[in-house]
Amino acid sequence: MNPPNTFALVVDQWFDGEQRHAQRTTMKVVDGRLEAVAAGDHGDALIGQGWPVERGAFLMPGLVDAHVHLFLDGASTDSKQRSEHLKQPLEALTDTARRSAAQALANGVTGVRDGGDRYGINHRLRDEARSPGSALSQVRSVGLGVKRAKRYGAFMATDVGDDDSIRSSVRELARANDEIKLILTGIIDFDAGAVTDEPQFTLEEARSVVETAHAAGRKVMAHCSGFKGLVVAAGAGVDSIEHGFFMDRTTLALMRDKNLAWTPTFCPVHFQWASPEVAGWSAQTVGHLRRILDAHAEHLHLAHQMGVRLLVGTDAGSMGVEHGRAMFDEIDRFLEAGLPLAAVLRAATTEPRRHFGDPQPLLAPGASFEAVQLAASPFVDVQVLRQPQRVWDAAGRRLPAAVP
Repeated sequence: MNPPNTFALVVDQWFDGEQRHAQRTTMKVVDGRLEAVAAGDHGDALIGQGWPVERGAFLMPGLVDAHVHLFLDGASTDSKQRSEHLKQPLEALTDTARRSAAQALANGVTGVRDGGDRYGINHRLRDEARSPGSALSQVRSVGLGVKRAKRYGAFMATDVGDDDSIRSSVRELARANDEIKLILTGIIDFDAGAVTDEPQFTLEEARSVVETAHAAGRKVMAHCSGFKGLVVAAGAGVDSIEHGFFMDRTTLALMRDKNLAWTPTFCPVHFQWASPEVAGWSAQTVGHLRRILDAHAEHLHLAHQMGVRLLVGTDAGSMGVEHGRAMFDEIDRFLEAGLPLAAVLRAATTEPRRHFGDPQPLLAPGASFEAVQLAASPFVDVQVLRQPQRVWDAAGRRLPAAVP
């Protein structure tokens, strides 16, 4: 008798996380791991050997959303409801996070990096997702980040003071966090069309965060937008810049040279531009939003040309940014910026896995069969990504596909 999660799969085409393979291929999956890959259709021979054989049009690795907040419900667009949501009991917020992680997985997002919450929900979901029989996307948990008192980020970070406080807090957080979140700047002032506040940390202070985190074996992701903050983030050597609006060529060159990643998170700003009535934005503010998005797209294209490591992350949980489904909207923004689909899919599959230290980031023999089957090739019609036919989780278990 074959072990569980053991079968053969014949596909017309596939993407391994780096390259598209436009020929029929047979794959053998044993106990949830990809054991062998062979060109051609060997289905009949394997059936004769007693293998269960399945067939499909296109296969690719499971998607990874590199920036989410699971305890926030992105479908909610009412400001009062969103504010009241945060006042709910811990278990209600945890239930929201479970629904978010399940919805992500059903949409083919087999892994997420939770960008922080102050309640410990992301740590809890990380543990639950690893348990046998879980139907949740795997969670890389950033836990609680670090920020300055009375500055932006209270829902996802703790306050730190002098250098001793910074280092002791980071060392303590590193015991449970998969990464350290540095809240370096506030949010964009859309009415002004700019980041108007000063960075929360100096270059030297940010370096203290990075040095301490690295000494503890943890990477640093920095919430950062605006020229002043970007100079600090790149200069300090944070491992990834999250959001990064108002990017510039000099910062991108430094990021490339230091192998720093960029997660541009178009989705929240794009939603507010596309649905200005939700926030009550004026025509002038809508114009600011469009200019911000256009400049962001130009710098994303430049980053690709320069060889900066790019990660697809949605900031799911933000207003109008739904878990799982937003991944396809963010992919559309990357494509609109002029990136080729293969590069975008790398940024949505292999690059985040590499950044997170996965020893087997590709869909290749020896790796977990963490995969998505589609009805056709996204290289012909990218919208087929939105309706996966089958999803296999990090344990190689097949799950129900998303409800359209």
